[in-house]
Amino acid sequence: MPDATHVVAIDQGTTSTRAMVFDRRGEVVAADQREHRQIFPRAGWVEHDPLEIWRNTRAVLGGALGKANLNAGHVAAVGITNQRETTVVWDRSTGQPIHNAIVWQDTRTQAICNELAGEEGPQRFAATTGLPLATYFAGPKIRWILDHVDGARDRAEAGQLLAGTVDTWLLWNLTGGAEDGGIHVTDVTNASRTLLMDLRTLTWDAAIAAEVGVPLRMLPEIRSSSEVYGTITPGTLAGVPVAGILGDQQAATFGQACLQPGMAKNTYGTGNFMLLNTGEEIVTSRHGLLTTVCYRLGEAKPVYALEGSIAVTGSLVQWLRDNLGIIRDAAEVETLAGTVEDNGGAYFVPAFSGLFAPHWRPDARGALVGLTRYVHKGHIARAALEATAFQTREVLDAMSRDVSGAGAEPFLTELKVDGGMVVNDTLMQFQADLLGVDVVRPKVAETTALGAAYAAGLAVGYWSSPSQVTANWGEDRRWSPRMDATERDRLYRQWCKAVTRTLDWVDADTR
Repeated sequence: MPDATHVVAIDQGTTSTRAMVFDRRGEVVAADQREHRQIFPRAGWVEHDPLEIWRNTRAVLGGALGKANLNAGHVAAVGITNQRETTVVWDRSTGQPIHNAIVWQDTRTQAICNELAGEEGPQRFAATTGLPLATYFAGPKIRWILDHVDGARDRAEAGQLLAGTVDTWLLWNLTGGAEDGGIHVTDVTNASRTLLMDLRTLTWDAAIAAEVGVPLRMLPEIRSSSEVYGTITPGTLAGVPVAGILGDQQAATFGQACLQPGMAKNTYGTGNFMLLNTGEEIVTSRHGLLTTVCYRLGEAKPVYALEGSIAVTGSLVQWLRDNLGIIRDAAEVETLAGTVEDNGGAYFVPAFSGLFAPHWRPDARGALVGLTRYVHKGHIARAALEATAFQTREVLDAMSRDVSGAGAEPFLTELKVDGGMVVNDTLMQFQADLLGVDVVRPKVAETTALGAAYAAGLAVGYWSSPSQVTANWGEDRRWSPRMDATERDRLYRQWCKAVTRTLDWVDADTR
């Protein structure tokens, strides 16, 4: 579309779906957003309704275009970014999911992971996939659905069922679905989160898929992160190409212009995710991080990353609001935390889904420790915010050891940050204090959607090269460390002690 003036990104996240319209400067022109239900059938289980997500996607696309006063003729391409690992299985002929989507935070597949690990342990497939056997990843979620929905495995073996992460589900529906031959494709970043893809060949590993119990014919074709996959058939964007797919954290890395080896970003969302660009080199972690695909642009060589994934950060604030009721909205947590000068000796380890990086301890559960009668809700609010910064420090330390072997000293001179929590000045200042490096927020904070827009726009020539991505990036706010090293070390030592209190909680008969 040579006259097109904008690119649209679909940002399908854990709690909501957004559509955002961007111009050539990478600035937001319009956006629309809808939340979807969080379904908790039992402790540790988290589900979404795939049909609700699809309905919301259609609604926000129309809403964003309406706010921008644009139509399909103004849009060069659409990009998709998505909550990774969340898994959908659906009927090829009807388009109906056979089960709710199993969300990345869900822990129901622990028995499957234990069975697969056997005597070889959770690193059994890591040399090929870059991932430990953990409930986080999509492959065991597909297996669970096939094992627990009547007749599903036979239907899958017969080619009647399709599976994929949320990007695949949305692309299939956008490009026609059951009625008009929807395209069944994923990109390398999402495929690298399934426990089923070979990092080197960028193809499904047939032997691992067989071991996990996932028929290959269910799985989508793996393509690059930036190419034309097909065109939209229904709705207000009919005829517009879908030309970019990136898992949300890789999209944020791309949107932050972390395009050179050694550059890193940290996203503060439902969970926290730090990615370090390692270039064309696959770096195997020895300290609890994941090796993943960062992005691949068309036929270019893939770029890889080390990742530290933290399950619960922003969702802890949501928990304070929804489960305890000590705040009415998320913004209040900073005000409440600001009523105290420190955490009063309280530490909150939010191991609601076990601990992810760098521990990978599914047996852990959340703990609020160090309580005295002095502690009140202000201290608890502050401890909840500080938990995000402490967990980030753990990941940065592990990343430093993997890259340089130089111990726990930060190897970065600054950390680029994004996500919903970066508007919280108290958290960002504490993060800089705890890391001992500057924390930098970009002018365009919506880096996840922006990364997907860039991937799509590059594929159709809306942007000519990745150098334009770098040129568009600009700094908005910087926080520099103010805490002395002695206090930093004391606080972190206490945090590490608190983490030990959460371990070995779940027994075989614990629900």
